[in-house]
Amino acid sequence: MTDQPLLREVFGRLLRRVRLRQGRTLAEVAQDARVSAQYLSEVERGRKEPSSEVLAAVCGALGVDLPDLLAAAGRELTPARVAPVLRLADARAAVARPRLPSAGRAGEVHLRIAA
Repeated sequence: MTDQPLLREVFGRLLRRVRLRQGRTLAEVAQDARVSAQYLSEVERGRKEPSSEVLAAVCGALGVDLPDLLAAAGRELTPARVAPVLRLADARAAVARPRLPSAGRAGEVHLRIAA
């Protein structure tokens, strides 16, 4: 199991953030989206898994494009890319015994260190 949040939690955080930035109440947005304020509250807290119809309705009520919400959720769910650590001893050893570059895999990056 990973520490990655559930999609419903991400959707809830994003929708709540937009609503609060607009200074709107749950009741206002729920009325515009034609869902109950209780249900919208559960969605915002990540307790309910909203259907695509509910997401579209809430996005419409907030004036947000559904694809933008989905893209924002994708960014939150994508783990940060961490550069690999290169130990100085390993770098010195590589310089001491240089190898011919191999074709490698597509997208593979080779680091060359000048002494």
